[in-house]
Amino acid sequence: MADYQTIVVGTDGSESSLHAVARAGAIAGEGTTLVIACAYFVNDGRSASAASDALGADAYQVMGSSPTEEILRSARERAKAAGAGNVQTRSVKGAPVDALLQLVTDVQADLLVVGNKGLNSIAGRLLGSVPADVARKAACDVLIVHTT
Repeated sequence: MADYQTIVVGTDGSESSLHAVARAGAIAGEGTTLVIACAYFVNDGRSASAASDALGADAYQVMGSSPTEEILRSARERAKAAGAGNVQTRSVKGAPVDALLQLVTDVQADLLVVGNKGLNSIAGRLLGSVPADVARKAACDVLIVHTT
């Protein structure tokens, strides 16, 4: 795994996503940059239920940027404990798939790590899921970690 220079991993603060963060941290080790991302949704005046309706399968997504600080702090600790040396954190506005793919481009990542949550659900099969969508659309290697 030493060929990876920059790894991006997404988290929403759930235990499942933190498992993916730990796996990414172990892969990154000391010599690779690990960028941990937390996507958030900005409520532009709509009610929380309207925002939830708009997000559909991504309704678990963090609302507003404030909670991301604590989520990213916890994720950073988890990645460091797993062996990551160079850890950066990013709060990114938008839907998880779009936010992760844009971040991969921005930091020129060569590996994107996501958990498998939603991959085997009925909604995931019908509507798509974060792991399935990033696996189809990413321009780099994608590791889908079994977290459920």
